[in-house]
Amino acid sequence: MQHLDLTQTSSQTLQTGILAFLQENSLLSSHDHTRVEGFVRDTGEGEVETLIHLGLISEPDLIKALSELYGLHLVENTDEYPQEPVHPEAISLRFLKELKAIPLAMDVNRLVVAVADPGQGFIADAIRLVTDMPVSLKIGRLSEIESALERVYGAGRSVMGEIVDGLDGEEEAEESIEHLKDLASEAPIIRLVNHILQRAVEVEASDIHIEPFEERLMVRYRIDGILTESESPPSHSTAAIISRIKIMAKLNIAEQRVPQDGRISVKIQGNELELRVSTVPTLYGESVVIRLLNKKSISFEFDSLGFGDISLARLQQSLQQPNGIILVTGPTGSGKSTTLYTALSQLNKPGVKIITVEDPVEYKLEGINQIQVKPQVGMDFANALRAIVRQDPDIIMVGEMRDAETVRIAVQAALTGHLVLSTLHTNDAAGTVG
Repeated sequence: MQHLDLTQTSSQTLQTGILAFLQENSLLSSHDHTRVEGFVRDTGEGEVETLIHLGLISEPDLIKALSELYGLHLVENTDEYPQEPVHPEAISLRFLKELKAIPLAMDVNRLVVAVADPGQGFIADAIRLVTDMPVSLKIGRLSEIESALERVYGAGRSVMGEIVDGLDGEEEAEESIEHLKDLASEAPIIRLVNHILQRAVEVEASDIHIEPFEERLMVRYRIDGILTESESPPSHSTAAIISRIKIMAKLNIAEQRVPQDGRISVKIQGNELELRVSTVPTLYGESVVIRLLNKKSISFEFDSLGFGDISLARLQQSLQQPNGIILVTGPTGSGKSTTLYTALSQLNKPGVKIITVEDPVEYKLEGINQIQVKPQVGMDFANALRAIVRQDPDIIMVGEMRDAETVRIAVQAALTGHLVLSTLHTNDAAGTVG
């Protein structure tokens, strides 16, 4: 592990240390290194803050790198942050906000302080001067430090609260296309949508639900299968937020009467994400659901899916058959699609032709022909499956068995020498027969 002595290293060396360390460890490209230096030079922000704001690296990866570089311990969980101000008579909120730091605890010998960027060597010196105490540093996430500062020292305003302050408080009656585009292009709305997406990544949510009601706009995150309500923007921002998301997903913002589906590719906290966007009109406006597909976190390996030894052996044996149907069953969110993608990844070899028909295509797999269902032009599962059979595939994957016609064609394909993989929405495997 590489360390830097904070008491003997110049401020300039410390400031440039993290970028070089990240690049040496393949966590930052040379292009992004130069990009960060340019932003720091133009904006005056610290390098750690710039890395996070540009989404070039996730906070967990960043603070781990900082810990390795500077030899400092991490703030392991939010319980370490204080409930009451520590040494408030000597340290002001404004001072701590500028330093991106917060005292964690104090005893007779020292003051323990969490910092987001230990590379700025003046932080420990500044706190030591104002408190007249030795200072011991720990590394914390920037988002957690800012949240704790507002909760403990400030008025309790959240990041969303600060963004909302910049919004126009009046709801516009006119909602022309140009007006919606203007609203969606305003800086506070862009920051607000980015914050909602970033928060979803932080809490490891699988879905974001943005739901308009008569008096408010509700934002909920699905975490481990459970919907959890979060802090929500004001109701007068509903049209602007939904328009912003639709623009990002390349949807028609003028059409608000019918459901629409789209996709967004975005980089958040260093994670490459595919966002699947679905809108549907409701009584008080369009409801939006965003499915987050994290390319980095998905590992198409059976060992990571929780199969028992016997079940995995049976599945592996079934996948080696030259023809037949394999159905993966279970309720929504149980991992049916992930299981199918893992199976396809294992079967994907140069001598095998694989074609899929999906709604939607969740993950793009190299070497596999993937077809997106488009019911509006007559390309439903049944019609797509008919065309697929004439393409001479070895393996066919049907995203979901939705109707009797699709089942009939799939069975015929299996009987004529194809291996067919698909899913059924059931509560258990036995429900497939019923």
